[in-house]
Amino acid sequence: MYGAHIKETQRMNAATGQPYPVHATIEGPLVLIGLGSIGKGVLPLIERHFEFDPARLTVIDPDPEVASFLEGRGYSFLQEALTPENYDEVLSGLFTEPGGFCVNLSVDTSSLDLIRTCRRLGTLYIDTVVEPWPGLYFGDISNEKRTNYRLRQAVRDMKASDPGGTTAVSCCGANPGMVSWFVKEALLQLASDLGRDATAPDGRDGWAKLMRDLGVKGVHIAERDTQICTEPRPKGVFVNTWSVDGFISEGFQPAELGWGTHEEWMPEDGHTHLSGCRSAIWLNRPGATTRVRTWCPSLGAQFGFLVTHNEAVSISDYFTVGPSDAPEYRPTCHYAYHPCDDAVLSLHETFGSGEIQTEKRILQVDDIVDGIDELGVLLYGHEKNALWYGSRLSNEETKSLAPYQNATGMQVSSAVLAGMVWALENPQAGIVEAEEMDHARCLEIQRPYLGPVEAHYTDWTPLDTVPGAFPEDSDPDHPWAFRNVLVSS
Repeated sequence: MYGAHIKETQRMNAATGQPYPVHATIEGPLVLIGLGSIGKGVLPLIERHFEFDPARLTVIDPDPEVASFLEGRGYSFLQEALTPENYDEVLSGLFTEPGGFCVNLSVDTSSLDLIRTCRRLGTLYIDTVVEPWPGLYFGDISNEKRTNYRLRQAVRDMKASDPGGTTAVSCCGANPGMVSWFVKEALLQLASDLGRDATAPDGRDGWAKLMRDLGVKGVHIAERDTQICTEPRPKGVFVNTWSVDGFISEGFQPAELGWGTHEEWMPEDGHTHLSGCRSAIWLNRPGATTRVRTWCPSLGAQFGFLVTHNEAVSISDYFTVGPSDAPEYRPTCHYAYHPCDDAVLSLHETFGSGEIQTEKRILQVDDIVDGIDELGVLLYGHEKNALWYGSRLSNEETKSLAPYQNATGMQVSSAVLAGMVWALENPQAGIVEAEEMDHARCLEIQRPYLGPVEAHYTDWTPLDTVPGAFPEDSDPDHPWAFRNVLVSS
């Protein structure tokens, strides 16, 4: 009964005095794999917005400190790391009947294997990234095999070979996830502002043709994290506003980007894929040392890191017109990420020394004195040049929205909430990505947690910040060509 009391208390919105909306009921077992920074943020949102039996909620995590966090909530805790040898047995023992939900927010667990088991058991599934078992990110394998393209393609191949069935939502966090919903909202905004038909298309083909007809050449997932810590970053400590392990892993993978049909030049270390959707290329260099030019509303033109992300591949794939091997139209798409200043310094120390710091710290909400996470999509190359559309959530506002997370975590955890609601409303949709979901419904669920969601136009192009004194190998006739976006090393 104490766990039920906690849930009812947290359902009241202290700011408005009104109850939080209960979006759906989870009838069967509810399992959270991983209770790190994102898991701790997702849990109170689950408590607020779902009906479920606390006695049937289990958290799986190898960290013994999770027990103290869960104390008094009435939930079960399984202190164990899932491995290739035990994952199927563990999940089969927990999901003994259909109707449950598996929320995978962990690292070092194969999304592919967990999806396969959950669908066999009739259990809904969601994650925020296609995660492999340990060994891929830093293993002795080829760079091409370490790409997110390869990881995603394995999930898409599973979808093709086993269509329909129990819903498994792949890659539904802030990015990948929410940003794909922002792309669709930005397209409708652009269509309206250009005096075109702003009716949401019905299906993938319609969305792809809308992007093409609006003249969009590509998309930056343009993010600037300005959150500042109360204390300077100590030497030898990797500091970040979200999973340090996750950031290091993706930073060491090759830089990747969706490759548009307007591109006439490719970097010398660029490589294509010979199978799958063929929507992306990879560069023979780590993403965390690859800089690109981009733009965000708060600080304008800036450098970002071309860190590999699933959405770079999936957005370019989803908005392709024509066959995958010879498309009529395809947008360029990539992440352009400027993390918080402490994370940038941490990256410099890591790559400068050649050693990953053993001490890692995720900034908690009370560690941060100022700043926002400005996360959006920059649609460029059209008649109005470029449109940034996204969330500009501050850490201060996050404190009033939900506990246990900063602004970065809030954008992720609220997307997980939206994805869970959509899955419960569409329980037989098969394996889906964010682009394949109802973006309007998902954003309806998520918006109360995103702070200001805004649209900003800019006349800036990458050519505006190519240095004149040290001219780079640029393309002045095509301002938005990737040749101008990529910063010469």
